[in-house]
Amino acid sequence: MFIQTEATPNPATLKFLPGRVVMPESTFEARDADSATRSPLASALFAVPGVSGVYFGHDFISVTKAEDGSEWPQVKPAVLGAIMEHFQSGAPVMNEGAAGDADDAGEEFYDEADHDTVVTIKDLLETRVRPAVAGDGGDITFRGFKDGVVYLEMKGACSGCPSSTATLRHGVQNLFKHFLPSVREVQAV
Repeated sequence: MFIQTEATPNPATLKFLPGRVVMPESTFEARDADSATRSPLASALFAVPGVSGVYFGHDFISVTKAEDGSEWPQVKPAVLGAIMEHFQSGAPVMNEGAAGDADDAGEEFYDEADHDTVVTIKDLLETRVRPAVAGDGGDITFRGFKDGVVYLEMKGACSGCPSSTATLRHGVQNLFKHFLPSVREVQAV
């Protein structure tokens, strides 16, 4: 089994491409060992010293290292070993009955009068933003719209990334403003 790795804009996160589907539907994120228990793979990754976050996309795994002095030259080989061992074992990525995170999980909020604007925001996210962000090992999902402000949740490599603020402000916000004059600002939640 050959696993490719890619750097992400977040220096604390690497993207691992196992050459197969990781999550056929939805995504999964674990920010600590307790939330990783729904997935044998995530649990194995959290057993690696220095791992502080795991995100599963359709065909990739983003792993974030702890900010405790852990360095990729020490963490990366153990992560590669855990991923390889998991897939070679034939074990499922998620425990039976444990689904991934639904893309629209969490409470969405917006005024019903803004329904058409929210539909356009979600369409722009799906077609233009999420594919680009997935290429960097992360995800962005809609959480709400109120008083001209779009609220988005950053996941995977995007969560805690130093350049995520620039991505939101200069990329996503400008895109939304171009298509939707009622959008004033974009904020991460």
